[in-house]
Amino acid sequence: MLVTSHPHRSLVLILLAIAALAAPIGLARAQDDGLTAVTVALDWYPNANHAGLFLAQERGYFAAEGLDVELYTPADPTTVLQTVGAGRDTFGISYQTDLLLARAQDVPVLSVAALVQHPLLGIMAKTETGITRPRDLVGKTVGYPGIPSQEAFLATMLEADGAALADVELVNVGFDLVPALLSDRAAAVMGAYWTHETILAERQGEPVDILRVEEWGVPDYYELVLAASEETVADDPETVRAFLRAMQRGYADAIADPDAALDALAAASPELDRAVEAEGLALLAPVWTDGVPAFGTQTAERWQTYAAWMVDRGLIPPDLDIAAAFTTELVPLPPATPNAGA
Repeated sequence: MLVTSHPHRSLVLILLAIAALAAPIGLARAQDDGLTAVTVALDWYPNANHAGLFLAQERGYFAAEGLDVELYTPADPTTVLQTVGAGRDTFGISYQTDLLLARAQDVPVLSVAALVQHPLLGIMAKTETGITRPRDLVGKTVGYPGIPSQEAFLATMLEADGAALADVELVNVGFDLVPALLSDRAAAVMGAYWTHETILAERQGEPVDILRVEEWGVPDYYELVLAASEETVADDPETVRAFLRAMQRGYADAIADPDAALDALAAASPELDRAVEAEGLALLAPVWTDGVPAFGTQTAERWQTYAAWMVDRGLIPPDLDIAAAFTTELVPLPPATPNAGA
């Protein structure tokens, strides 16, 4: 069963040249059955965050929009933005951080929808250690996946609590965050999801606490986004809108009927641990639509604020065109409610 840590936490291998990929297959292709073929490269194996996609597919929502959708996990999920930018995939699930890093390397992708409205990352420690705030890490070992952006998260969190990155010992533990913590290779680990790794640890009998990044100085950001190429958005916006309409229906159904969503996930990935994903789904469902009028909503303010933090941390150049990294024009929004007194 799949209980591995999720490797978001990939700082996309941006320097892989797009030219090294196979020739683009172009935008969505018309099929003999009249449906438009669409591929969606996932960020990792099917899990609770993908529940709405698989439920939309199972219930025929994509087909109802004229789409023949293939959801798949790439052999190397770190190449999602490259395959989307090169036209080999219509859409890809990635991360706000990684998409901005990709834009800085001239990968022509942009976010068309936000799948998760808030960060899922944090610092995880065993409850018994008494680590309840960043400065409690001073003098201790912190494991992390060796990703520069996560060093920036950790540095920001420490500084927000009167400490500094130099006050801790960083150890690259790869993506084995839970084993590193449970074996005491590290007093805490940076990069754990409070919707996944915390569940894995506690299912192994170890109560844990997590310090969420946005509660300690890191600007609120979208953990997962749906990316498309600039070409797709410019030349085929109706396919994007159709996909987003079906996706919204799928996530609304997943929130209303989590058991059905888990059934759809299990059908797509029989090896998943249903109990773990059920706990994760219960935590994730509120975050999918928190504070927004519709699933998928994103704002320019959120993108600009988070990008400014990335610039400040030296992750992206100050002259990067942030407005080109996303669009707010394609997500379907509910009709405006007339004023009661009108």
